[in-house]
Amino acid sequence: MNAAAGTGRLVRVVGAGAVGARLARAILAAEISVDLEIDDAKPDVARALITGLGDRARAVGELGVGQPDPAVVVLARPKSHIETASKALTAGISVVSVCDDVDDVRSLMSLDRLARRNNATIVVGAAMSPGLSGLVARHLASRLERLDEIHVAIHGTGGPECAIQHHRALGGTALGWTDRAWMERPAGSGRELAWFPEPIGAKDCYRAEMVDPLVLPRAFPEVERVSARMSATRRDRLTARLPMLTPPHPEGGLGGLRVEVRGHRNGERIALVAGLAERTAVATAHVAAVFALALVRNELTPGLVLPGDAVLDTERLLDRLLAAGLVMHEFVGTESRSSW
Repeated sequence: MNAAAGTGRLVRVVGAGAVGARLARAILAAEISVDLEIDDAKPDVARALITGLGDRARAVGELGVGQPDPAVVVLARPKSHIETASKALTAGISVVSVCDDVDDVRSLMSLDRLARRNNATIVVGAAMSPGLSGLVARHLASRLERLDEIHVAIHGTGGPECAIQHHRALGGTALGWTDRAWMERPAGSGRELAWFPEPIGAKDCYRAEMVDPLVLPRAFPEVERVSARMSATRRDRLTARLPMLTPPHPEGGLGGLRVEVRGHRNGERIALVAGLAERTAVATAHVAAVFALALVRNELTPGLVLPGDAVLDTERLLDRLLAAGLVMHEFVGTESRSSW
């Protein structure tokens, strides 16, 4: 990160919705002292959040002419992140994106060279999925001698925009990584019963237009198969290509993540499974906050960073997430049962 490009302890959060508000609080609650700028398309929403955050938060532009640039910009808004990310990186300002849109993430991943040229870092997919899914996959894969497969399943949504994205994902085209090549399948197909930590339990999950099969093969170049599914009801699947019939909940409900890795150890083929049950917006906010604070601490190298990259100190990042209050669960029973 280029320290000359911005004030080292100033972080700008773009988006003050369900994720952005929690993200701001998570950053201010950390042991390291950080000041915040809040930017939102709705100024009254930003002001309401700033009022609740206290003296270490302010609106963008509040200092007037000559105000310092932030060291890190965290993009937590629903709109495309590519334009804002490009401008920030050009100015030498590092970026953390929680985006889970396949096309936008693909564009963000192409900014690696721009980031390196300006001694900045771009963290792409710092959410629950992608994001925490990659960190958990790396943690589990470290206990294998050889990794072959990664399978991700999610349940629930964050705020309203996340619910809309979930709705679209079931009506789009699902990516899969099979035999080290991408394959496209209709979203809403390929039903599998996935067990999440309680109180979620077992849910029918289907292929969806999710980002994990795009980013995980880059973070795990040795992996041969990657799949991603999300839970859905019959109505979800039937109406996926129609406008949403009911307005989404402003805060979202309880979300879940399940990550399964398969490979070999001691001559045997085994599967390892871990996950969590938590509000999706809460999990996403904590993941983005951990990466933003890692940038403030100068712990990440310039260029593209994907959660799950081998060069990351994944265990330290996970320890910080656990300290922030996330509770991870690991399956410890008979592998063929696939239960918690």
